[in-house]
Amino acid sequence: AGRRGMDDGSGGVFSGNLFLLFDSYFYFHRGGNPMALFEIQNFSFAYPKTQEPALKEISFSLEEGELFLLSGASGSGKTTLLRQLKPAIAPYGKRQGAVLYEGRPVEELEKRRAALEIGFVFQSPDAQIVTDRVSSELAFGLENAGVPPEEIRRRVAEMAGFFGIEGWYHKAIEALSGGQRQMLNLASVMVMNPKVLILDEPTSQLDPVSAGNFIGMLEKLNRELGQTILLTEHRQEELFPLADRIGMMEQGRLKQALPPKEMAAALLEEQAPLSKALPTPAKIAWALGRRADLPLTMKEGRGFLAALPPSGHKLEKANPPEPGEKILEAKNLFFRYDKDAPDVLRDFSLTLEKGRCLAVLGGNGAGKTTALQVLAGILPPYRGRVKRKTDKIAYLSQNPGFVFLTEALREDFTLACRSEERWRGKLERSPFFQKLTPLLERNPMDLSGGELQKAALFKVILTEPDVILLDEPTKGLDPFAKEELGAAFQEWTAQGKCLVLVTHDIEFSARYAHRCAFLFDGGIVSQEAPDLFFTTNQFYTTAACKMSRGILDGAVTGEEVIRCASGADR
Repeated sequence: AGRRGMDDGSGGVFSGNLFLLFDSYFYFHRGGNPMALFEIQNFSFAYPKTQEPALKEISFSLEEGELFLLSGASGSGKTTLLRQLKPAIAPYGKRQGAVLYEGRPVEELEKRRAALEIGFVFQSPDAQIVTDRVSSELAFGLENAGVPPEEIRRRVAEMAGFFGIEGWYHKAIEALSGGQRQMLNLASVMVMNPKVLILDEPTSQLDPVSAGNFIGMLEKLNRELGQTILLTEHRQEELFPLADRIGMMEQGRLKQALPPKEMAAALLEEQAPLSKALPTPAKIAWALGRRADLPLTMKEGRGFLAALPPSGHKLEKANPPEPGEKILEAKNLFFRYDKDAPDVLRDFSLTLEKGRCLAVLGGNGAGKTTALQVLAGILPPYRGRVKRKTDKIAYLSQNPGFVFLTEALREDFTLACRSEERWRGKLERSPFFQKLTPLLERNPMDLSGGELQKAALFKVILTEPDVILLDEPTKGLDPFAKEELGAAFQEWTAQGKCLVLVTHDIEFSARYAHRCAFLFDGGIVSQEAPDLFFTTNQFYTTAACKMSRGILDGAVTGEEVIRCASGADR
């Protein structure tokens, strides 16, 4: 009764979340142990038409009240594992072993119980929104579950207040930013009072500020309400310190599950590729000789740096590259989606150069995707003009699945360049794309987010464009794959190609862009080389810059902090 509200005798109703808090309190304080909500026992899974299982003999439990972060490389099986825990979205294929929910096989759960108690938030903010207004979306799940109208009103009101949604409660979905939509998805799941909340890379399409707000809400749900949370996320700078345990996936196996500081030390000791995903303070402290009690948060990292003896060393920055030949120029563009709607782009101007990579950053809803589509010629501005010196322009949206037309990657690649021999040659020569080889017979819709992104990028490259416009190209990629992609970017720009990426990935932009631009209020408000761009920003800046500001000024990457702190450049 507590989950759906209980009459306290005075006409008031205790919320399910409040009862979760009370239940946890009385359980732990009467000397009990946490109860496993999920138990995965020697579980393996293989997709149809594949020889290699996607999951191999996985065993672990998810305890009540735990925040469990599942980490691993793109394609290691994280998304496949999460989907096994929600019967309605479990992929089709061959299963062995058991997935138990409160001691019962998850596939035997009543549909209503599975829908109410196992909440799932997808990667894309638009993937699970089904109505056109915020108020309707919050009530939709409860209405379908047959909850009485008066209880729906109470639970929706409570959740809207908890999530700070009152200010946009009556808005249309189309008027919300990406960050607001994802927060609405979370609230729409939480209003069902789930026992466990599962999230698949929920911040991958959010700007840094929106992502921070979303992660802060997850922390609040876990710490204040005892909400059990299992999630995957490549953005681990903020999440890693919040987790109770981190599970490491590798080639379909759960390698180990450890508390955060133990996991950080283990990965760094092994020099594992995924140590690149660790919080910047831990990586810097390890490189500077610390081996125990590694700092994980920005506060701990700044304290560690401040305690080091001053090196008296200042970084020497390389000169920015000379401007390249103009290949596309946008001047004073104005664009709106409807004649009565407000302008999305206002006096927008931008110049693209051969052999250069430009990163365009900005908040969700700032107009970055619209600007990319106008540059590509997909959307026409109603004022201003775009001069193009080439018609070989490729555009990849942030929904990479849209570029695929067949049920096998191999067939799609052949369609793109009309020659299997040609695309196989390109595949074999590229370290970044070589890992697509085992996936060639797979249906694109069965791929992980990172695998799908990589496959879509390869199909775009097969068209041999001069200008490549990419919307969130690092979405779903692990740090090792990002390094390979960065190397591919450097190769393409050396060939004279022009790259423009709209991105929320600040760390990637700092390493691989020649220039960074900030889009705000419909126009470009700043555009500089990464060193200057990130050292002058407060929030849109790298973790290394935040950690070292005022202590080792001028450092943008972790490597620069390490060199400066150790005096390695002297």
